[in-house]
Amino acid sequence: MRPANELGVAETADAICSGVLRSVDVVQACLDRIAAREDQVGAWVHLDARSAMEVARQRDRESPRGLLHGVPLAVKDIIDTVDMPTACGSPIYANRRPASDAACVALVKRAGAVILGKTVTTEFAYFALGRTANPQRVSHTPGGSSSGSAAAVADRMVMGAFGTQTAASLTRPASFCGVVGYKPSFADFCLAGIKGLAESFDTLGTITRNVVDARWLRQVLVDENRHPGTIDGVRAPKIGVCRTPWWHCADVDTQNAIEQTARRLSMAGASVHDVELPEGFLNLAERHATIMAYEAARSLAYEYDVHRAQLSEPLVRLIEDGQATNRRQYLNARDEAKQACLQFGAWMKSCDVVLAPSAKGEAPQGLGATGDPLFSRMWTLLRVPSITIPGMVGKTGLPVGVQLIGALGDDERLLEWAQWCETIISADTSCPGKLQHPVRSGPLLGSNR
Repeated sequence: MRPANELGVAETADAICSGVLRSVDVVQACLDRIAAREDQVGAWVHLDARSAMEVARQRDRESPRGLLHGVPLAVKDIIDTVDMPTACGSPIYANRRPASDAACVALVKRAGAVILGKTVTTEFAYFALGRTANPQRVSHTPGGSSSGSAAAVADRMVMGAFGTQTAASLTRPASFCGVVGYKPSFADFCLAGIKGLAESFDTLGTITRNVVDARWLRQVLVDENRHPGTIDGVRAPKIGVCRTPWWHCADVDTQNAIEQTARRLSMAGASVHDVELPEGFLNLAERHATIMAYEAARSLAYEYDVHRAQLSEPLVRLIEDGQATNRRQYLNARDEAKQACLQFGAWMKSCDVVLAPSAKGEAPQGLGATGDPLFSRMWTLLRVPSITIPGMVGKTGLPVGVQLIGALGDDERLLEWAQWCETIISADTSCPGKLQHPVRSGPLLGSNR
């Protein structure tokens, strides 16, 4: 068996349930990895090793509580935790102690998870990057806003983590760090206890090292402890390759990743064809930005009015852009978004999933910015589920993910097909664009737990 900190969520849960591993061994392996790497990566804003070990010892004394029994997880620092500070990446809320856990934290605890700590977020989940570096190359950004969650999972510090997305905050860091970022259908996961930025788009999601683990975490959040099952018998999907209206903005690395992925999946039996989005979708990224700014100006009204000096310049600009947007502009943008959602639902009938870019290319050098959210703005506005899958590398050897998008509310099937696609990508080692160390898919998924 691989070192305990390198196992996935499902593998760890099965190993603990079967008695192969103890939770304390897994937690200690994660803490050892953090001790060895945190100075370089900077993924954590709060780590409570003592409490985590106490909870792990308790899990080892108990009968299994649920699917996540004894599994260490991390929580993005805009998500409330009753026993750890939640500062939202801002000095305004330094050392703030919430009165209760966010709903997602309470649910994974009920299923037996061990919360290891809080991961770095950009300020209020916007653009101002914290201290986190990309573990694949620490001179490059991990992306944001779920920067610490993506970095911690990618660096094998923890099995899985919560993140959120309002524009591209799951898909982009997942692509940059070489992990799986899953954004469910809008409103599929409860947001109680999570600091909001734009209520039309804010979505809780997960960062894991494989699709199986995203399915396990989803199951706990929507259906408590029913086992998600295997993908045995899942047919090869119909895949629409969508280069989007911004294909010319994508680096060669991203364009190659899409083309190579499409070829591999076609050779494996998928029905792959090019698709063109409905007319008028070119404006959706701009409409997303308009709605996001308007709503952020309202959701952060207190922080702007009372603590403006403690806000970063990028966030102040966003809020002031939102203040300058009149109500009619906002409502027109929302109306266009609603019409686009209806159009997209009908348009998706031609394919099971859409294959599209996750980001412009490899993670940019430097830690001063999180990268461009362009390639996820539209999908976030459409409120559809999406998942970033790793498997390719760019010209300098950094990860380049691809994004799969499903129909609204069709998350389970999207994840099944994403797992099928991941298996194909990970199995093909002949292509020069392949990652050197593909993630594993959790061979114990089919056990009867």
